[in-house]
Amino acid sequence: MSLISSRDDYPQKTGPQPDRAAHPARPMSLRERLALLGTRRSGRKRVKRKHLIAREPVRHRTLFISDTHLGTPGCKADLLADFLRHNEASTLYLVGDIVDGWRIKRSWYWNDAHNEVVQEILRKARKGTRVVYVPGNHDEALRDYVGITLAGIDVVNEAIHQAADGRRYLVLHGDQFDGVVRYARWLAHVGDRAYNMALTCSNAVHAVRRAFGLSYWSLSAYLKHRVKNAVEYISNYEEAVSREARARGVDGVVCGHIHHAEMRSMNGVVYMNDGDWVESCTALAEDAHGNFTILHWTRLAAEVEAERTAKALPAPHSAVTNKSAA
Repeated sequence: MSLISSRDDYPQKTGPQPDRAAHPARPMSLRERLALLGTRRSGRKRVKRKHLIAREPVRHRTLFISDTHLGTPGCKADLLADFLRHNEASTLYLVGDIVDGWRIKRSWYWNDAHNEVVQEILRKARKGTRVVYVPGNHDEALRDYVGITLAGIDVVNEAIHQAADGRRYLVLHGDQFDGVVRYARWLAHVGDRAYNMALTCSNAVHAVRRAFGLSYWSLSAYLKHRVKNAVEYISNYEEAVSREARARGVDGVVCGHIHHAEMRSMNGVVYMNDGDWVESCTALAEDAHGNFTILHWTRLAAEVEAERTAKALPAPHSAVTNKSAA
């Protein structure tokens, strides 16, 4: 079993491979499945890229993305691949939960769009972008490789990012501030299954809205922001992360984990969460002057599509002129 790679210049995997013939019925482990990412099966057709937004790539100083949950049906991989194609940066931080190891252990879900995301990240690393991977709780298997560079990607437990204006930001996934993940892992797995069910319902709602020409809207995100306990959980998490940043003596913190994009000052530091790619489809960007912005890719895609549609329609005065001439 292997994933598609649409580029001939990808290095081929070498070295000893797991003996599958000796154990034909043994399911592949998470590490074996992760080892297959970026390889190509001979005889397969190349994946044709689908550009959702037709424009030149935007250059940023730094990009932060997290909680993409590749390997799950809820991942908006087509939007994420499109985002990566249209946004370049000198440094790209992958702030945890990029691959959903919890889900992959139960069942394997991977399509061409997921593979495109991996290809785009590897392409950036080859072209000179510094890619830093900070594993989270869903891809915690990669924490065994902290301090190692894999395919040009630096794997670290956390990082200190120095912005263009000299300010320093702590970069971490943030699951260590989640009491459920740390002290009741069984409950975290139960909650993960319930969350995946909510995402399935959300995807069904989105499919109906798309059939009627409506823009993307997340049912799961709407419910999460309306439930009192969920709102309190987010608030407590933000408070704990910002306190840690202040204790470390940095100017701010960049994290993920809770799937809620946010940027505000609290406890004397700047708290920034880059969101996710299963609900909000957001990323955090730093420009050349050290200013940070939350990018909402679904909103931008809808705005570009609306602008494209408006340009395709005839101007009102042209229609009146043609009618008078007739």
